[in-house]
Amino acid sequence: QVQLVESGGGLVQAGGSLRLSCVASGGIFTNYVVFWFRQAPGKEREFIAFVGRGGTITSLADSVKGRFTISRDNRKSTVYLQMNSLNPEDTAVYYCALGPSMTITAENGMDYWGKGTLVTVSS
Repeated sequence: QVQLVESGGGLVQAGGSLRLSCVASGGIFTNYVVFWFRQAPGKEREFIAFVGRGGTITSLADSVKGRFTISRDNRKSTVYLQMNSLNPEDTAVYYCALGPSMTITAENGMDYWGKGTLVTVSS
């Protein structure tokens, strides 16, 4: 059974940066595409980024493109989400997830989820 643990969340002022990490254990990390989702208060969870198995293919939602980057270190079974130019609309719980394919970005297409890390951006 794969376990995912996110870290790096916290309180940051608008315009600031944070780097989230997600460490996987209990499975073959390179078998999976890694995704980041977020859920803002009162809103549905939304896809924001994925990185392919080899780490060279990435995709970002329009809402974060140009501000966030996603990367992975397969030697450490870890994925990172670098978040720059944060604004209050980025306030959410951020989740990492493992999925089987880059063509499936829906929540119900994921195989494993972490418990999330809270990011709060103050104005």
